Amino acid sequence: MRLKDKVAIVTGGAHGMGEAEARLFAKEGAAVVIADVLNKEGEAVAADISASQGRARYIRTDVTSEADWKKLIAETIATYGRLDILVNNAGISGSAVGGDLSLEGWNKLIAINQTGVFLGTSLAAEEMAKAGKGSIVNISSIMGFIGGGEGHLGYSASKGAVRIMSKSAAVRWGPQGVRVNTVHPGYMPAMLNGTNGGGRASKIPVTPLRRLGEPIEVAYGVLFLASDEASFVTGTELVIDGGYIAQ
Repeated sequence: MRLKDKVAIVTGGAHGMGEAEARLFAKEGAAVVIADVLNKEGEAVAADISASQGRARYIRTDVTSEADWKKLIAETIATYGRLDILVNNAGISGSAVGGDLSLEGWNKLIAINQTGVFLGTSLAAEEMAKAGKGSIVNISSIMGFIGGGEGHLGYSASKGAVRIMSKSAAVRWGPQGVRVNTVHPGYMPAMLNGTNGGGRASKIPVTPLRRLGEPIEVAYGVLFLASDEASFVTGTELVIDGGYIAQ
């Protein structure tokens, strides 16, 4: 029960890594608010957690909307009385916009992957500061450290921005007791819509652990940073990539 009596918001919590994080958080004692635009999937995850003696609800949230963020945080506090943890997990890949060499694709990637994290971090930190404590975990990527190939220009830019923005937020909000860290997953199985699955098998031979990662492996890293076990950890990065960028 590493998150006993905590209240957490997980964006992009309807599937993939976000779902794994939400389920693990609930198992570890947190009340979890799943924020996503996938209503059917989000409701199903929340219902399943609740049926397993956990505490969860789903709130539809477009992370690019400041109004949606304010509503999400207000409803979370109205339901559970507080906000202790935010995981900014929602994001899309370059392939989700058909490649990111167009202005339209660039703008969509930046809006979801970067502006959404900015909005969530800023608004959640303001609320957490009232209580004098809180943990924000922003999901970046190994592409926040290294450049990618075709289809990664906008994605890498957005994830690199999340990495540095989170460091700045850690400095800004640290005196108020709010911690901000980033997690950088390596290659995982394809997302729900399958748009980011191309070429994944080719990454296995060049990953030192010789396999793709699993969402639960990322979730355990996020759990550590979200918990009080990481009470003196802020402004740093946790890479979970099977050794890919160690080469």
